[in-house]
Amino acid sequence: MAKRAIFQEVGDDAPRTAATGGIAAGQRGDRLAVRAWLIVLFALVVVMIAVGGLTRLTDSGLSITEWRPLTGALPPLSDERWQAEFDLYRQIPEYQLQNRGMSMAEFKVIYWWEWGHRQLGRVIGLVWAVGLIALLATRKVPPGWTPRLIALGVLGGLQGVIGWWMVSSGLTGTMLDVASYRLAVHLGLAFVILGTIAWFMLDLSRPQAQLVQAHRLREPRLATWGTVIIAATFLQVIWGALVAGIDAGRNYIDWPLMAGGLTPPGMWEIAPWWRNLFENDGTVQFFHRLWGYVLFGLILAAWWSARSSAHRKTEVAFAGVMHMTWLQMLLGIVTVMHSSPWYLAIVHQFGAVILLSLTVRARHRASYPIPQSVRG
Repeated sequence: MAKRAIFQEVGDDAPRTAATGGIAAGQRGDRLAVRAWLIVLFALVVVMIAVGGLTRLTDSGLSITEWRPLTGALPPLSDERWQAEFDLYRQIPEYQLQNRGMSMAEFKVIYWWEWGHRQLGRVIGLVWAVGLIALLATRKVPPGWTPRLIALGVLGGLQGVIGWWMVSSGLTGTMLDVASYRLAVHLGLAFVILGTIAWFMLDLSRPQAQLVQAHRLREPRLATWGTVIIAATFLQVIWGALVAGIDAGRNYIDWPLMAGGLTPPGMWEIAPWWRNLFENDGTVQFFHRLWGYVLFGLILAAWWSARSSAHRKTEVAFAGVMHMTWLQMLLGIVTVMHSSPWYLAIVHQFGAVILLSLTVRARHRASYPIPQSVRG
């Protein structure tokens, strides 16, 4: 055999290199297929959150008084069916105490909003089911990912059940809207689903071997900060849902004070005291503002800590969270000072979607840093 120099490079046609590359390419292709499907689901959930917010802001959520997961997919197709739906609506408190005398034309407007909201939920479920079956049939699901993808469908089904649990709270008694705490649970689960999909998408954006290698460079301090700001952002979303649930954003339109004081008047006037946290518009808005300041401080500290990161893209991810926090606070202030018109309220809600997605990305970057050149 001919001797080979100690620093001689192996030829490009070496079998080992070709085999390794082929395996990696196959794994990457599978992961990209699943990721593309998740991107579609992510986009649909974002639209669903926006449509749900508009349904709430237009007082349309109680227009359909029955839960029919299958037959409800078809809207009324005759004058008789429209009249039957309208008669059901006229039996609930919202009509009797607030909308008495509403015309059929006005009813159809709110009905279509709620029908569209529910129909979009069915579309999301169909995209999940058909997509997962296709991926499993073609064996494109990476090893170990099937339970995670099934869990997404379980969460989606649970969301549908909670949605009806929320709507049912406004169909009896003297309620003019759904219970605010049920609205908060419904919106909170939507953000949990959105954040989970975002994390899965980030996991699948790189081959498994790269993720394992990147995890060895994990920055525990920044990962902890990422967990903290995700939890704090999620809690702020819950407070925002409570604000929306009782229209608390349409009162106390001065800032930074509330009705000229540091705290709103009658902050604890409802007995027992804990009901103020859900039913007193001044109390709910006060804590939403207060937690906003706390959240800003936590994100500021996380960003400052990330400035010393050895990984440029991790630092940039936390900086992105910081910039979005500034914008979201500004949107919140402008929304309140204009008494929360629907167009500002929905933009503010969309800002929350972006902020939570960015916090998830920052947490993922800290846990799985992206390699960079030694030159930076």
